Amino acid sequence: MDTLNKKQRSYNMSQIKAKNTTPEIILRKALFKNGLRGYRIHYSLHGKPDIVFTKYKLAIFMDGCFWHKCPKCFIKPKTRTDYWLKKIENNKQRDKLINERLSNEGWTVLRFWEHQIEKEMDSVLGYIQMKLKKFNAGQSYKPQKEHL
Repeated sequence: MDTLNKKQRSYNMSQIKAKNTTPEIILRKALFKNGLRGYRIHYSLHGKPDIVFTKYKLAIFMDGCFWHKCPKCFIKPKTRTDYWLKKIENNKQRDKLINERLSNEGWTVLRFWEHQIEKEMDSVLGYIQMKLKKFNAGQSYKPQKEHL
């Protein structure tokens, strides 16, 4: 049973943003500060990546720990548990399909958890920089398909 009425729940859900979320803005500012400026946002690509380096065919997704079931900090919902768990499992399946499709189209897919952006920015930036250096050096490597 939901603790909010239909109107309250609708309002709460309408406030959840899909673009320009706090983790996205934090990462974009960090990329810019570190001289990594050749990216696009809101780029029209399957799965709607949060940041895209088109020159290198690198798509970056920032996944919310709740919405994509982070193994480190996911907390099971207390209300409407069956509904939410089914929805979240569908999100995970969609993520896998998006990774496969983009990879098959020659894109490298990087996925970071919300908590990584907030608490482990140095390692996130380092990983992105390493991938971009490999592109610049012309090295080939297997596309990344999972969260770090």
